[in-house]
Amino acid sequence: MQSVLIVVHLVIVLALVGVVLLQRSEGGGLGMGGGGSGAGFMTGRGQANVLTRTTAILAALFFLTSLGLTILAGRQTAPGSIFDGATGGATAPSGAPSGDSGFQRLQQLQQLEAPSAPAPAVPSGPQVPNAE
Repeated sequence: MQSVLIVVHLVIVLALVGVVLLQRSEGGGLGMGGGGSGAGFMTGRGQANVLTRTTAILAALFFLTSLGLTILAGRQTAPGSIFDGATGGATAPSGAPSGDSGFQRLQQLQQLEAPSAPAPAVPSGPQVPNAE
């Protein structure tokens, strides 16, 4: 049903674009003016009314098909939260127990990487150069 409505919607869109492009410009906002000669395509006033009515009908059909597509799309998806499919974070490495928090895992890694030699002593105050 939705694919049929999409095809109808696209046909209406193409027809609407074509009918709008066929209409003669009356404003001259872009400086084109539409020309004053009688040799133009569809220059009669009655034909302009037909194009205006056709545009209005196609625009109404465009809105109706847009609303129909929106309603069909809303019925196909179940309401839910974006958090329904979310996991608790990154997956744990294969060697880590599942109950460990990230902080505990970090402490374990720091203990494994700790050097076995004692750290150098920190000086208690500023070093004074010897004046010899």
